[in-house]
Amino acid sequence: MKKLLTFSLLSLAVAATAAQARNDDQLRIGVDVPYEPMEYRTPDGELTGFDIELGNALCAEMKKQCEWVVQSWDGIVPGLMARKYDAIMSSMTINDKRREKVLFSEPYFTPPSAWFAPSTTELDEATDASLDGMTIGVQRGTLQDNYATDMYGDVADINRYSTADDMVLDMEAERLDIVFLDYPVGQSTLLESDSRDYQVVGEMITEPKQYFGDGFGIAFRQRDRDLAEQFNQALETLKDNGTYDKIKARYFDDAQ
Repeated sequence: MKKLLTFSLLSLAVAATAAQARNDDQLRIGVDVPYEPMEYRTPDGELTGFDIELGNALCAEMKKQCEWVVQSWDGIVPGLMARKYDAIMSSMTINDKRREKVLFSEPYFTPPSAWFAPSTTELDEATDASLDGMTIGVQRGTLQDNYATDMYGDVADINRYSTADDMVLDMEAERLDIVFLDYPVGQSTLLESDSRDYQVVGEMITEPKQYFGDGFGIAFRQRDRDLAEQFNQALETLKDNGTYDKIKARYFDDAQ
């Protein structure tokens, strides 16, 4: 009886070890969709975009099997803490406030933010005076939301949206005067729009750092330092061997 019990316990231990080995080869990555060109779906429903392609390349370099878990932005950090996924790769800007909750990889992309408005606008810059009485569109909970609210919330109406696509729909319906977005997103969704002409208002914005941080990073739970370092090493390799530049060139112009 003792031999049978010992054998059973040994079998369970072997099975648990095998399962752990399988789990170690798998990673789940949280992402908010759509946010073209960073992460979005093709007409046939396939996930794609700069973050998706780069994330898959990082997983391949680490010899990991990656699964993308779609999560709305306002719940993306709580989802990480609840272990719904192992990392977030969703155009998340590295800043001090977020560092209090998550551990970041090294930056993998640093986009500017920009104001976008219809080409018929009379605005040539964003100031308290020029935005007075205007309706501004931002994606809820983003750094652009924080910046626009703090800088212009007293003089303009701030409309917040769950997705950039919803914001664009209101822009095309003329319910918004101007929107504030990451430049690559505005370029893809507005400047390249077939339904209406848009333009950038004023200069690109990258300061102050308290809002615009240090670029996009992959977020992890604070204790997962080994995993973050694996991503950092893989990112360095992809930059050194040219894979990063090839992926980037498919989504961005030379100015980004």
